[in-house]
Amino acid sequence: MNATRFRSITASYTKLRAAIVGDFCLDRYLEIDPEKKEFSIETGLPVHNVTAIRSQPGGAGTILNNLVTLGFRELFPVGFCGEDGEGWELRRALQSLQGVRMDHFVTTAQRRTFTYTKPLVLSTGSPPVELNRLDIKNWSPTSPSVVECVQRAISDLAQHVDALVVLDQVDIAGTGVICPNVLETIAHIAKKRGDLLILADSRRGLAGFPNVTFKMNHEELARFTHGELGSDLDEIRTRSAELAKEQDHPVFVTLAERGMIGATASGESCYVPAHSVHGEIDIVGAGDAVTASLAAALASGASLRESMELANAAASVAIHQLGTTGTASVEQIRDLVVTE
Repeated sequence: MNATRFRSITASYTKLRAAIVGDFCLDRYLEIDPEKKEFSIETGLPVHNVTAIRSQPGGAGTILNNLVTLGFRELFPVGFCGEDGEGWELRRALQSLQGVRMDHFVTTAQRRTFTYTKPLVLSTGSPPVELNRLDIKNWSPTSPSVVECVQRAISDLAQHVDALVVLDQVDIAGTGVICPNVLETIAHIAKKRGDLLILADSRRGLAGFPNVTFKMNHEELARFTHGELGSDLDEIRTRSAELAKEQDHPVFVTLAERGMIGATASGESCYVPAHSVHGEIDIVGAGDAVTASLAAALASGASLRESMELANAAASVAIHQLGTTGTASVEQIRDLVVTE
């Protein structure tokens, strides 16, 4: 991609508004100094002394973080947190981000705040080492009153945003934001506003989602299309193109270190390889960096291939940031994609 085209696409980012609908969680990093290791007098077990705590939005919040870094004009998180300490931290982290509007983010006593607690051992001269993660999740269905708040927010925002990004992050269906009634609302909007970019991703697969733009990985594509799918790129490309035509929307399939395949309803498809890896990497958040970059590029009029080139670069930038869920700026992406 030449510099002129890159500027043409990315210059639009600062004019864009997006709603991010999904499971926002708190990523809480506990930084442990191994030189301050002690042993409990009572149990004899080792004590990990935490010397610093970092909290940042995770899950759908990671997509939001990336869109903030890309320079979006306004961003509207649509989701919920609990009336707990983790919820207070999550709201504070979201409110601190440039351009984020909290009007449609619900605080409710009916839910706990989805939290990933990540203990990190930080030794001088060595990459961070993550110990066993501690998760806080909801195990019961989301209440109808919270779901209705989400539905109203989506309906209101759909009239004013340039993109709607949907992320289903929970392991148990119905316990998060993306419930059947929410999907019905999104389907209604997709039919009513055919010009609105709606980009969806789900860690449990996109079965049951309305016909919108899909972002999925190789395994999710195989499950969605109900058939075995090998590693051959031509086979994956054919299956992606068939799904895009069936859905009447683009489909993007991430292939980890091999890159990405994309297809449109009109029959266009292409493969873009991943960037090479150098040194230690941390793949957490790579998929969300891809989602954010795809949304930004597509909303700015980028082609299928251009969107994928930018998204692959964003993923490469993100995975080379250790001890955090990384983001990618326009400048960092430029360094990887622009050829003078």
